Amino acid sequence: MTDTTTLIILGASGDLTERLLLPGLASLLKSDRGVDVKLIGTGRSERSPEEWDSVVKTAFNGDAGSDLAKRTLASSEYIQGDPTDPEHLKKLFQASEGEPVMYFALPPAISVKVIKALEEIDLPDGLRLALEKPFGSDEQGARDLNEELLKVVPEERIHRTDHFLGRSTVLDIIGLRFANRLFEPVWNSDNIAKVEIFYDEVLGLEGRAQYYDTAGALIDMIQSHLLQILAIIAMDAPASIDAVELRSEIARVLRATWVKDGDPLASSRRGQYSAGTIDGKDVPSYSDEDGVDPSRQTETLAEVEFEIKTRRWAGVPFVLRSGKGMSKIRKEVLITFKPVPVLPAGLKGASTPDTLRIEISPETLELGVTTNGKGNPFSLEKSVFKTDLGKPELTPYGEVLSGIFHDDPTLSIRGDVAERCWAIVQPVLDAWQSDRVPLETYPAGSSGPADWETSKEA
Repeated sequence: MTDTTTLIILGASGDLTERLLLPGLASLLKSDRGVDVKLIGTGRSERSPEEWDSVVKTAFNGDAGSDLAKRTLASSEYIQGDPTDPEHLKKLFQASEGEPVMYFALPPAISVKVIKALEEIDLPDGLRLALEKPFGSDEQGARDLNEELLKVVPEERIHRTDHFLGRSTVLDIIGLRFANRLFEPVWNSDNIAKVEIFYDEVLGLEGRAQYYDTAGALIDMIQSHLLQILAIIAMDAPASIDAVELRSEIARVLRATWVKDGDPLASSRRGQYSAGTIDGKDVPSYSDEDGVDPSRQTETLAEVEFEIKTRRWAGVPFVLRSGKGMSKIRKEVLITFKPVPVLPAGLKGASTPDTLRIEISPETLELGVTTNGKGNPFSLEKSVFKTDLGKPELTPYGEVLSGIFHDDPTLSIRGDVAERCWAIVQPVLDAWQSDRVPLETYPAGSSGPADWETSKEA
C-alpha cells in the first residue's frame, strides 16, 4: 500500500490508546510493512494541539525516526467532540485522507451508539471499522451488534480485534503444529492427556474497576482471548493461512467446544483476592478497591474445563484459567502427553509425564521428555529442552493494525465466532450469576484458594 490511510481513534484520550494502540502503530511504521498513516484522535475531553502532539510522541517512545513515522507525527491532529453525534463523525471524515479506519477505543455501550450514528450519514468509500472486545455482553448482544455493523460496512471490512492473535507466540503455534513432523502426528487424544491454558498475573485491579468489575476474569480473558488460543491449539490444518481458511477452522473447532459434560457446577471454579502482599507491597481486598461494587461478586480468578467433541480430541480436557493478584506470572499453554502403554521390564518410569510448554510471555518453547537417568541408566528421568522463540518485529497491536491497514482480516474475529464464544461460556455465566458456584477467596500474592490443585504448577 502506498496511498495514505487515515486512522481515526475514537476515545483517544483513554489508556488503551496511549499504552497499546499508539506504540503498536509506531512499531508498524518503522517496519517493512509500514503504511502512510494520517492519525486523528478524538474524544469528549479537550486537548490542545501541543498536548496531543506530546501524547503521540511519548507513545512512539523513540520509534519516530522513520519517514513514515515523521509524516504521521506531522499530520496528526486531535478533534474534540461527541463520537455519537453524526455531525461530529462527518467532521472526522472530512479531515481524513484516503480510505479511513475507525478504531473504537470505547466502552461497548458507547460503540453501539456510534455505529447507529454512522447509519445516519454518508460514509467514505473503503471505510473499515475496528472494535475491541467484548463484542456484546452475551450471545444475543453479539448477534445484535453484528446486525448493526453490517448495516454500515460488509463483514470483510469489520475487524473485531483480539491482540492475543497478534502475539508472536500464538502465531508460532501455527508453525509448530503444521510444519513440524515431530508434533503433528501425535496432536490428538491418542497421545495427549490434557491441555491447559494459563494467564495468571501478579497485578491487581490497577485502576480498571469501571470495566473489570462488570466483566471479571471469565469475560475479560476466558470468553475472548483464551478461547481463541484454544482454537489455534485444537483446530485441524487449514488449507492455507488466510482469512477464509484459517478463520473457518477456528470457527469449526469452537462449534465443537462445550463446557465439560454440560455441567458448569462441576467444571468451573471462581475466586476473588482478599488483602495480601505482592512483591512486598500491601494490596487491599478486591472488594475494597476503588470503584468496586462488592454486591456484584466479581471473580478475579476463573477456571473452566471444556471438552471438544471431535474425533481428534474426544476425552481430552481443556482447562482454561486466568487470575489477578497471583503469586507469580504464568502465561502459557501446557500440553501434557500420555505415558507409553508399556515399559520394558527393568526400566523405572519417570516421575512426571512428558510435556510441551509454550510460554506466551516471555516467548519460549520448553519440551520435557523422558530420558535415561544420569546416574542409573535404567532409572528414567525428565530432561528439558528450551529455546527462545525470538523477539517479534511488531507489537501485538502493531500486528493487528497491519492486518487492518492491509485489508487482511486473518487475525480478526469473525462475526459468527464472536457469537459462538458467548454461547460456549453462557452456562458458566448463568451458574455464577445465580450463585450456584461458590465464590472462594485467596490472599493477594498467593497461588489461589487453599483447596485448589497446585499440581498444575509443575
